[in-house]
Amino acid sequence: MKTLPLALVALATLAVSPVRAQEKPAEKKNPPATAGAEGFVIQSESGDYKLQVRGYLHFDGRFFSGDEGALAIDTFVLRRARPIVQGTVGKHFEFNITPDFGGGATVLQDAWLNVRYSPKLQVRVGKFKAPVGLERLQSATAMTFVERAFPTALVPNRDVGIQLHGELDGGVVAYAAGVFDGAPDGGSVDLDTNDGKDLAGRVFLSPFKKGTSPLKDLGFGIAGTMGRQSGPLPAYRSGGQLSIVTLVTGITADGTHTRYSPQLSYYVGRFGLLGEYASSESRVKRADGTHVDLAASAWQATASVALTGDKASFSGVKPATPFDPDKGHWGALELAGRVTGIEIDARSIDAGLVDPARSVRKAIAWALGLNWSLNRNVKQVVDFEHTDFTGGAAAGADRKAENAFFIRTQVSF
Repeated sequence: MKTLPLALVALATLAVSPVRAQEKPAEKKNPPATAGAEGFVIQSESGDYKLQVRGYLHFDGRFFSGDEGALAIDTFVLRRARPIVQGTVGKHFEFNITPDFGGGATVLQDAWLNVRYSPKLQVRVGKFKAPVGLERLQSATAMTFVERAFPTALVPNRDVGIQLHGELDGGVVAYAAGVFDGAPDGGSVDLDTNDGKDLAGRVFLSPFKKGTSPLKDLGFGIAGTMGRQSGPLPAYRSGGQLSIVTLVTGITADGTHTRYSPQLSYYVGRFGLLGEYASSESRVKRADGTHVDLAASAWQATASVALTGDKASFSGVKPATPFDPDKGHWGALELAGRVTGIEIDARSIDAGLVDPARSVRKAIAWALGLNWSLNRNVKQVVDFEHTDFTGGAAAGADRKAENAFFIRTQVSF
C-alpha cells in the first residue's frame, strides 16, 4: 500500500505545477525583402501586404525587303517600356499599375484592383485586358512572334469596366464576364464617349488538367462581346504595322457591335500549338446618314518547338539551363511557324465603306521565327513574315506583297 501515498503526491504535484502547452510548429514567415527573376518584393511576414516592382523592355527592329513603293520605313523602335507596380493590400485585395513609355508616348496600360475571395470567385475593376482574344491575353513577354497575328486586330485590347472571373475545379474551367466602356477592334480606351456599353465574356476549358494525360495542357473555349457603340472606327494593319484598310470619309460606328472568337491552345513537352478565329461586325453610319454593316474575320495557327528540349507553355519557354558559357550552357532555343489571315466581308466592300485603292480585301501571311531565351529575363527574337494581299492597289490590282524582318531584344523581370 506504500504506492498509494506516492501516487497521491504525484497527483498533487501535477495539480500545482504549470502545464506546459504542446509546442506548435513555428509559422512560416515570408522574408521581408527579396529580389529575383520575378522582380523585387517587399512584404509583411504573413504576406498579406506585398509590394512587387517589375517590368519589361522591348527594343525592336523592322526591315522590309522589296519595298519599292516606299510604303514602309526600316527602323529601330522602342516598342514597349513598361515598369509594373503590383501587390496585395490586406490578403484579398490585389492591385496593378502599368504605364508604358514605348514609342515616345506615355500610356496607362493597366490600372486595376482585384478582389480575390478565392480562385473560384474574383472581381476586378479598372483598366485591363478584356477577356476575348487568346493571343491578346498572352503576356507580351511570352509572345512567340514579335507582332501578334491578325485575330488580335479584331478584338479589344484594354478596356475600362468591371469583371467577374475565376477558375473552377482546379482550373478545369476558367470563366470571365464583365461590363466595359467598349473598346474598338484592336484598340484601348480610358473613358467612354457614348452611353453604350459592351458585355464581354469568355469560357475556357482544360478537361484533362488534373490528370497525367498527354492532353493535360490542352485547352479550348470561346469568347465574345456585344454592345452598342458610336464614334471612330479602327484601322487594321499588317504584321509590319502598315495600314491595310482605309475607310472612306464620314464612316462612324453607330449601332450594335458584336464579336466572337473560338480558340485553342495545346502544349506537350517541347511542342506548342495556338489557334484562334475572330469575327467582328459593326453597324456603321455613312456620311449621308444611311446605315450598313462593317464586318471582318481573321484566323491564325501558331506552332512551336523547343530545340533544346525545354518545356513549351502558354507563358513562354523558361530555359532549364540559363546562359552561362563557362559551364557550356547557352539557354533555350525555340523554332516557330505561323499562318494567319484577315478578310473584309464582301458586303462591306460592296457598300462602299472602304477605299478600294488603299484597302485590301484579304491578306494571308506566313512567318518563321527563332527565339533564344538566354535566361528567364533576357530573350532575343528574330522573325521573317511574308504577306500576300488581294486588292489594295489602283484599278483593283493586288497590293505588292510585304516581306518583313523583325528583331527584338527583350529584358523582363
